[in-house]
Amino acid sequence: QVQLVESGGGLVQPGGSLRLSCAASGRIFTIMGWYRQAPGKQRELVATITRGGRINYADSVKGRFTISRDNAKNTVSLQMNSLKPEDTAVYYCNAQSITSMAFWGQGTQVTVSS
Repeated sequence: QVQLVESGGGLVQPGGSLRLSCAASGRIFTIMGWYRQAPGKQRELVATITRGGRINYADSVKGRFTISRDNAKNTVSLQMNSLKPEDTAVYYCNAQSITSMAFWGQGTQVTVSS
C-alpha cells in the first residue's frame, strides 16, 4: 500500500521560510516532487526531482525554493525561502512509480500573510 505523508505547512509572514517534508512508502519512486493549488486555480508543478537527482523548478519559485531527496529514506523535502503571498496554496507531495503510476499526498496548507 502506497502512502505519502506530508508535514511542515503553516502560516508565515512574507519573506519568511518554511520547510515541507514528505515520507513515502510502498513503492520505489522514480520522480518525486511538489505541486500546489491555490483557491480557484489549477494544480501546478512547483518542483520535481528524479531518483538520480535531476531537478526541475517552476519559474515562479526558482532561486527561492530548493527541493531535495533521500532515496534511502524515500523522502522528499522542499525548502521555501523568501515566501510571497502568491505562494499561498495547498501543497501536495507527488511520487511516480517505475510503472509511471502517480500517487498524491493529502496536501498541506501554506499561507503567506502579514
